[in-house]
Amino acid sequence: MEGNFKMLAKTLYGFEPLLAKELRNLGASNVREGVRNVSFEGDTGFMYKANLSLRTALKVFKPIKSFKVFNEKQLYRQLYDIDWSDYFESSQTFAFDTTMNSDVFNNSLFVSQRSKDALVDKFRDVERQRPSVNTSNPDIRINIHIFNNDCTVSLDSSGTSLHQRGYRIATNIAPINEVLAAGLLLMSNWDGRTDFLDPMCGSGTFLIEAAMIACNIPVNINRDSFAFMNWNSFDEILYQKIRDSRLNQVREFNHRIIGYDKAPSAVRKAQENVDNANLSEYITIERKDFFRTEKPTENNLKMVFNPPYGERLNIDVEEFYSKIGDALKQNYSGTNAWLITANLDALKHVGLKPSRKIKVFNGKLESRLVNYEIYDGSKKAKYN
Repeated sequence: MEGNFKMLAKTLYGFEPLLAKELRNLGASNVREGVRNVSFEGDTGFMYKANLSLRTALKVFKPIKSFKVFNEKQLYRQLYDIDWSDYFESSQTFAFDTTMNSDVFNNSLFVSQRSKDALVDKFRDVERQRPSVNTSNPDIRINIHIFNNDCTVSLDSSGTSLHQRGYRIATNIAPINEVLAAGLLLMSNWDGRTDFLDPMCGSGTFLIEAAMIACNIPVNINRDSFAFMNWNSFDEILYQKIRDSRLNQVREFNHRIIGYDKAPSAVRKAQENVDNANLSEYITIERKDFFRTEKPTENNLKMVFNPPYGERLNIDVEEFYSKIGDALKQNYSGTNAWLITANLDALKHVGLKPSRKIKVFNGKLESRLVNYEIYDGSKKAKYN
């Protein structure tokens, strides 16, 4: 069996320390943080485990060749020299994805096209037949990364982005990315030791990700496929062994996870997603207006939510965020509340002093993850 090899996991800006910690906890070696990525080493079984388990990774790449490139002919020759039949069959489909920051090339589509030409020519010359390109849903995804004159060719072991967990079948107007949701929960130090509330739950992403963290459920257990399943080297017996091992580490959760939304359509969609994730025994969703609710438990409460920013949902921002602050102050003592917003001016209207502000990005929107600690009357105890 193949020994350890280098891999690279992509993530969101600012999530590199979270992903590095996840990888170390899973057992990776030589973990090193980059920019929007973390490199590490492991064997084939670990690659399967990483795709199943990493909450803050978008992709897991397996580099197969690195070289210097100074012109188009060198790129073609280096790609042609790879024995592609080691990795997949001519009957399968493929696609190249290119990312680059280089003075040599200025068009990623051109690089992908020349890489495709080299691969197809190699198959045709050696096997007298060629695989077909499928940019939407290929069997094999290949990543080309060029930085200055350094080029790395990698197999994409994930396929579709790992934020596509397989449980979300219904969404609302402004759904939050699953990897972003998981990372924000980890930043808030959510560990499943208290009750949890998302008072504006939308399609239920925070609720589902929170339950998976609390129960130590491998986050991509609901996915039907990964790209590595189409590789010549795929070991189905090993994959099933890794999958079963991860499921055996699921733990019980003895608190409550609750979601509110005032829109009936959101409640319905969230419940569908929770059911699809097989988590209905842990998550309760109710149609409620947060501004008219009280804390649903006498115990410590963790609250994480994604209120509207005024971008895609039309609201009176000043009034809305003022009501958030009033609801927290008046009805949610003993709560550790976290919210994310891209409307930085809106935070001025909450009327509470934040304990922490963390810079994050929601898509391309610069945002803040903000923490408000709502103490009990004595103000002596803090809640994690």
